[in-house]
Amino acid sequence: MKHRSTKALIIVLTGILLAACQTEKATFVIESNPNPWPDDYTNIAGMQNYQSWGTYNVHDPACFKVGDTFYMYSTDAIFRENKDEAKEAGVPLGYIQVRKSTDLVNWEFHGWAFPEIPKEAVKHVHDNNNSKGATNIWAPYPLEYNGKYRLYYCVSAFGKSISYLGLAESDSPEGPWELKGCVVKTDSTSQMNAIDPSVIITGDGDHWMVYGSYFGGLYAVQLNPETGLTLEEGDQGNCIARRANGKKDNIEAPEIIYHPGFQKYYLFVSYDPLMTTYNVRVGRSDSPEGPFYDMFGTDMKDETNNFPILTHPYRFNNHPGWAGTAHCGVIADKGRYYMMHQARLSPGNHLMDLHLREIFWNEDGWPAVSPERYAGIPVQSLKRADFVGDWEIILIRDNKYERDLWAGQILWGEGELRDNEINVSVVYTFTENGKITGEQNGEWSYDEQNGLQIMIGDEIAGSVIPHTGQDWENERTTILFTGIEKHGFSIWGKRIR
Repeated sequence: MKHRSTKALIIVLTGILLAACQTEKATFVIESNPNPWPDDYTNIAGMQNYQSWGTYNVHDPACFKVGDTFYMYSTDAIFRENKDEAKEAGVPLGYIQVRKSTDLVNWEFHGWAFPEIPKEAVKHVHDNNNSKGATNIWAPYPLEYNGKYRLYYCVSAFGKSISYLGLAESDSPEGPWELKGCVVKTDSTSQMNAIDPSVIITGDGDHWMVYGSYFGGLYAVQLNPETGLTLEEGDQGNCIARRANGKKDNIEAPEIIYHPGFQKYYLFVSYDPLMTTYNVRVGRSDSPEGPFYDMFGTDMKDETNNFPILTHPYRFNNHPGWAGTAHCGVIADKGRYYMMHQARLSPGNHLMDLHLREIFWNEDGWPAVSPERYAGIPVQSLKRADFVGDWEIILIRDNKYERDLWAGQILWGEGELRDNEINVSVVYTFTENGKITGEQNGEWSYDEQNGLQIMIGDEIAGSVIPHTGQDWENERTTILFTGIEKHGFSIWGKRIR
């Protein structure tokens, strides 16, 4: 009798708890919130408007924090670049753009780092490329060491492994910069390509630089902490990542960070053409020189595509969508992590906007990025009832379309995305009784201990990370989620009603 009473009590209590869950009131309200800036900047694209390019014309960004100010440096890629207009407006072309921010949302265009392309870099490229190339400075990387500020940069002949990766130093993150020499240089006989640097300082004080591109893959080389140049003169390092068809299929733009919580080094890399299906992937290692393994345990040096995929061209409703979502920089601030990268506004894919997304880490120690750009929306605690409503969900897929490429890039005039090159959202409804309805049916659950769990059809399943943020497409605050599903694809969601 006692056993039956206890069982009955459990059943009654369970029913009460379920009823409480179903009647719990939502605490989050979707509210109108204008975006910090418009995505289309054609009306201020003229050279004379350069001071308004706070988040515009951003390509290959890298960032560090000095005091309360974030400094971002990027390749000097400009939409509708016009040399005559630039000369008239006093705009130098090709010399590394510099921006400042105190909140990671609003950015002030601060000018250019260099007054000219370093002569020794130009000479190296011209001597090995029939006096051609070296018309721009690419992919800068900033670093502070012992009160000095270092800025790594590269100069290259496009589409060739003829490149010069140099170093400059300054007493201020705003310059002026003094050239300190060559870190790595490559020519047409080199396996690697001396571009796209990223530097990490280990807990033991060792300095390592990762760099490279589709010419031979990505490399890690040890630096001399005192000079910032290679520890051994002429050392070009060891290969740490590559792709099977490296002369056609891009792997480039490495970014290396260390996460003290997981005690791992993370290597973020970019795949595919920068104007279209550019996307970010990541591996990790116990050492800054590798080996780096993806989430399935594959060595990134093996000639195999790696997972997870963190970003890829995408489109939510009420927006034309984004292409070229890669070449990332990563920064940690006050225990939170952020990824910044270029993104190209579809359908033309020529306008280059800064995308800065917060990174969240799953229980297995893998990063996932927010589906929306960071806009400084306050963190808010959520209840189960807050998830009831309509959602747009994107399952980030890999590109399956085969294009003809040159030097890893699309051919001229073919810059628009094909239908199967962009990931589009699908609307689903999360009901009060834990069901998901829409294109496919599924289930969801949420509690403080287990977080948000979703299962849709046979493809989307697992734990995702909810957070509050900006719905950029609809200009309002909302609830978002991100995660990595079992096949290595990102899952993005935002509540729309």
